[in-house]
Amino acid sequence: MEHFTIATVAEQSADFRRVLWTGEHTQLVIMTIPPGGEIGEEVHEGIDQILTFVSGMGEARVSGRTKAVAAGDLVVVPSGKKHNFVNTGPNPLVLYTVYGPPEHADGVVHRTKEEADEAEEAGKDEPPTK
Repeated sequence: MEHFTIATVAEQSADFRRVLWTGEHTQLVIMTIPPGGEIGEEVHEGIDQILTFVSGMGEARVSGRTKAVAAGDLVVVPSGKKHNFVNTGPNPLVLYTVYGPPEHADGVVHRTKEEADEAEEAGKDEPPTK
C-alpha cells in the first residue's frame, strides 16, 4: 500500500512535475506551475487524465472551453481532447493528477517545464511497458 497526504506532498514540491506512483493501469503525478506558467497545450491519445487543484488560481482550457480553477476543483480530460492549464494567479498553481494508463516514466522528476519538454522530445520520459 502507498499512502500520501496528497495536498501536503503536492504543496511541498516546487518541481514542475514529479511522478509519485506508477501502477499497471494508472499513475499519480504532482505538478507546480509557476505564476504566468502553463502545462502547455497537449493531447493524450488513449490516456484519460483527472486533475485536482490544491492551491493557486488558473484556467483549464479543454476542447475549446475555458473555466477558472482554484483549490478544491477537479477537471477531467478524456483521451484525445486538446488541453492546457495556465496559472493566472500570483502564486504557484499546485495540483495532482491521475493518468490512466501511465503517461510518464516511473519516478521521473522534472524541475522545470523546459526540462520536462526536453526529456519528452529526447524520448527520456516514456511510461513503463508491460
